[in-house]
Amino acid sequence: MFELIVNFITAYVLGFYLITTLQWYNYKVKRIIFHFHKPFWHLIYFVVPVVTYIVAYKFFWIYLFFGLIPAVFLWARRTKGLNITKRVKRFFLILGLLETINLLFIYKLKINPGIGILCVLIFSIMFSEWIEYILFLAYKRKAKEKLNKINPTIIAITASYGKTSIKNFIYQLLKDDYKTYKTPRSVNTIKGIVLDINRDLPEDTQIYIAEAGAREKGDIKEIVKFLENEYSVLGKIGPQHIEYFKTLENIKKTKFEIFESPKLKKGFSYEKIDNEKVIVIKDKIKNVKSSLNGIEWDVEINGEPQHFKSAVLGEFNALNVTLAVFVAIEFIKNIEKIKYKVLKLENVPHRLQKIEVGGKIIIDDSFNGNIEGMLSSYDLVKEFNGRKIIVTPGIVEGTKEMNEKIAKKINSVFDIAIITGEANRKTLCENLTIEKIILKNKNNLEKILSDVTKTGDLILFSNDLPEYL
Repeated sequence: MFELIVNFITAYVLGFYLITTLQWYNYKVKRIIFHFHKPFWHLIYFVVPVVTYIVAYKFFWIYLFFGLIPAVFLWARRTKGLNITKRVKRFFLILGLLETINLLFIYKLKINPGIGILCVLIFSIMFSEWIEYILFLAYKRKAKEKLNKINPTIIAITASYGKTSIKNFIYQLLKDDYKTYKTPRSVNTIKGIVLDINRDLPEDTQIYIAEAGAREKGDIKEIVKFLENEYSVLGKIGPQHIEYFKTLENIKKTKFEIFESPKLKKGFSYEKIDNEKVIVIKDKIKNVKSSLNGIEWDVEINGEPQHFKSAVLGEFNALNVTLAVFVAIEFIKNIEKIKYKVLKLENVPHRLQKIEVGGKIIIDDSFNGNIEGMLSSYDLVKEFNGRKIIVTPGIVEGTKEMNEKIAKKINSVFDIAIITGEANRKTLCENLTIEKIILKNKNNLEKILSDVTKTGDLILFSNDLPEYL
């Protein structure tokens, strides 16, 4: 009986580790196998326990109670941990049922308990995937029915970076004239959109703005085929998520899927594309000026030059706002009214958000994780006369060369660099020549900033790591 209890507890401890990592990576099995940022964790918390159980199952209880359980407990406390959702509860229910069957086989057929556990975990994930897919099809059908009933004008947006900003700018320009709703935060997957429609999309929505993200070819096409959006917006394309797409050409092909909506009336793109329904704005933006007070620039609209000003920070936001302006013109014909709205635009939280507190200037750009945006933010703060401190983990989903480039730019702009996380620590430290502080635990960040900064300093939070990294 004791051995059966050990087996049951082991199944749930290993299941807890697996479902937690799957949740972090949007339940994509391929991502936790091929793109997991801490593969050593798999070795410590899964491979070693399974192998140990298979080889020395009679003495495994010692390792389980005095090694594995304390280690997983401490690991869960250090990381983001597990969000107990309905999907997670269903997984543990499936795991429990399969483990019960497994215990009967172990007892009757004397199967190696380690092999039995491995089979239980594999089949639990497989059955969970099948059940969730069936449930998703039902949720998707329900969301489509709700969309058809409300029948809003739908705007879909994608880009390698800046899509959340573009979405928020369009929303701000349209919300006072139309009952407008946008997907929350950075929700940009088909599952996230379906959930948001079913749960939160108001019945009186006139304009629905959705963000479309991708990790592989076909992701955006699936979203626009479902939404059947009338308007599509494509921002700037770059090597974001290159580890998934392998080449920039693959990224371009995937992003261009935004214009494959079956009901597309008009598209707006920063990138050049051969599509008669799409207006390309790349060459229409001129004379961009950027400072810590905002941006101003000229745009050619209907053959005539128009001048815009905004308190939004960042030179690159000139193109994001311009895309929003072209969308707004489809609904608000008065260009002067749109200019006034642009002047009143607010920065998107955590994207070059300027905060002044305690005599210090804080630029929160923690949700900006692309190389062009990060480098642009460094140029933006370069004009500041006081000391400049940067807090950054580098580029998480980027190459070593990208992080080397980031480090060299940091050397020319900042006085102190505070490095967070382990992902790029080695590369950044090898290339930084300014004073640097290595932060192993972000819980200490507030104290360190209090100790090293003073009145008159500028602090830039440049990108951020997920809590589990």
